[in-house]
Amino acid sequence: MIKQKQYDWKDSNLALFGSDTERQVKKDSAEQEKAWKKAGQKCGLQIWRIVKFKVTEWPKEDYGKFFDGDSYIILNTYKEESSEALLYDVHFWIGKYSTQDEYGTAAYKTVELDTYLDDVPVQHREVQGHESDLFRSYFKEITYLHGGADSGFRAVKPEEYTPRLFHFHGDKFGVTVKEVVRDKSRLDDTDAYILDLGLTIYQWNGQGCNKDERFKALQYVNKLKEERSGKRIQVEVIDQNSSDEEDFLRHLDGGKEEDQFDNSSDYEAGDKTKELFRLSDAEGSMKFS
Repeated sequence: MIKQKQYDWKDSNLALFGSDTERQVKKDSAEQEKAWKKAGQKCGLQIWRIVKFKVTEWPKEDYGKFFDGDSYIILNTYKEESSEALLYDVHFWIGKYSTQDEYGTAAYKTVELDTYLDDVPVQHREVQGHESDLFRSYFKEITYLHGGADSGFRAVKPEEYTPRLFHFHGDKFGVTVKEVVRDKSRLDDTDAYILDLGLTIYQWNGQGCNKDERFKALQYVNKLKEERSGKRIQVEVIDQNSSDEEDFLRHLDGGKEEDQFDNSSDYEAGDKTKELFRLSDAEGSMKFS
């Protein structure tokens, strides 16, 4: 009878797992990422977007805006009152239509950033429409824009602007802003909306919308006006069923946008599928199955 050789884990690629050598190798690798050079040096928020497997800095003026086809990394650096030590929360945010490559890169780079900051950060995973209270506390409002890295809009002149309809939904604990299809049949009369035509901006208040949604929509209008300083922007605030509502509704034709939007709500939990994965090094290397 042949006695089976006892497997020694020290012969596997796990022998150095958790060792000082392994940590140093990961640290050296993290230090090669140019995006981390200024990360976590002082208190405040920093955001990066994943573009074609690369970590790219997200403009501060766009903090709070997220494309639903992208993934992002968000770092919050802070101090506790009793200490001068810098502490961190690092989040990777996954858009509803982000590809597996993008959110996989975001997850990997989040771990890399954690290593770069000497394993001090607390890591968080955020999914569009279901963000944690901590994540939401970083922003005055969160705006979901439709599209991804290849559909940037910042350089577009107001007079050449593609019409966008934004849906304001929430309460005193927070209002979420989401770009939706321009279809009047899908307006929710318990919420507020903004139709941005570039040089003309409409705010439509549903008859059942609350004061928080109205106020947040008005704030958003004022912010758009500030961003377009030097341009004569016309603003129309319209209540549902008012005499001047028709001018607003005629712009909501949907049209070619119809197949670009998933009309399911981000505010309600959808179906969840449980999956079990096995991690094994039985063949000499770590593999998922």
